[in-house]
Amino acid sequence: MVNEIPLETVKQHNKPTDLWVVIENKVYDVTKFRSEHPGGEESLDEVAGRDGTKEFMEVGHSQEAREIMKKFYIGDLAAKDCKGKLPLREITLCLISFAIGAAAIFFIKKTLARN
Repeated sequence: MVNEIPLETVKQHNKPTDLWVVIENKVYDVTKFRSEHPGGEESLDEVAGRDGTKEFMEVGHSQEAREIMKKFYIGDLAAKDCKGKLPLREITLCLISFAIGAAAIFFIKKTLARN
């Protein structure tokens, strides 16, 4: 069973010695990772105790970074605190998919019109 963690609880873990962060509605305890973070300790300190999804996505973390995150996962953000919109990553993927689909239809129509 997944542990649901209220945002109020996450907010209490906002110090370098006790650092939790929310990424895409998942809660991570990155206290022990803070000194190892390639982007520097300050980048984690800035999102301590809050939702850092926007900052995480802006940096463009690799798949390897996402794999490393898994060991710091401690639960999901409580449903009542989840934002009712899609995370930026999903929105971006949808827009890219739409653009590729529209381009494919355009080229197919153009090719058929020549024949």
